[in-house]
Amino acid sequence: MSRVLIIAEHLNGQLNGATARCVSCAKSLNAEAIDVLVLSDAGQAVAEQAARISGVSKVLVADNAANAHAIAQVLAPQIAEAATGYSHVFGPSTTFGKDLMPCVAALLGVAQISDVMTVESSHSFKRPIYAGNAIITVNAPSDKAVVATVRTASWPAAESGGSASIESISLKTGLPTHTRFVSLQQGKSDRPDLQSAGKVVSGGRALGSAENFAIVYSLADKLGAAVGASRAAVDAGYVPNELQVGQTGKIISPELYIAIGISGAIQHLTGIKDAGTIVAINKDAEAPIFEIADFGLVGDLFQILPELEKEL
Repeated sequence: MSRVLIIAEHLNGQLNGATARCVSCAKSLNAEAIDVLVLSDAGQAVAEQAARISGVSKVLVADNAANAHAIAQVLAPQIAEAATGYSHVFGPSTTFGKDLMPCVAALLGVAQISDVMTVESSHSFKRPIYAGNAIITVNAPSDKAVVATVRTASWPAAESGGSASIESISLKTGLPTHTRFVSLQQGKSDRPDLQSAGKVVSGGRALGSAENFAIVYSLADKLGAAVGASRAAVDAGYVPNELQVGQTGKIISPELYIAIGISGAIQHLTGIKDAGTIVAINKDAEAPIFEIADFGLVGDLFQILPELEKEL
């Protein structure tokens, strides 16, 4: 039987919703146990949140001052030690997980499986390649631990209502000192988090400037939505790169995705394949985005958006 260890992603005492999506993936294994590991300097609050996820058997808390900030080179040796006895070690395919899990795989001497979107069996998984245009089946060695990142856009968040036990553990492994925390630079916003938002409004290069991007922010605020952007808009300096949606940005699965002035390059479409309803606004009737949009409106976004906001 499979025993799964899930690495909790958290920040400022709040558990990231990606962790509950990893639990959903682990449930597909019909695992004997699904445990969550919280690495922090004071992880009790995060552990309590993780314990409420339905399907979680136990939450392990490893408090250490060195874990105050999520540095992959510091967390990975601890995870490798804690993974003893587990058949699977899962992390979310977020910025956090993409940074951390390859280090864990290396320490455990296995090849990481990236972006698990379907579980075929305990050691067989499906994942996208070629910007999501093809799906391949990856078979992991059955005699070794499976280290994988979970494509969170492909899995629903496990429901709350669980009551898992919480256990403090002490990890003895030596921690490296060659990597240290300097500072965290992140945008401050009252809007929903892009990765987990139910509604997202994104803008593209057609906005023309950072100043013009204000109309995207305004519409998002009306809808209570998160804000995203295409790579072209990010590269042009209209918005910071943490808002980028797509193959080299964030992979998201909102219920509603509104693409404004985005042509729909294949790399961008990869990031929104799992969105519920896609709405596209673009003056180019031949833009690729219309091929996947549920609703499309051809016209000048600078005329359409003020009218749309007025109606809202």
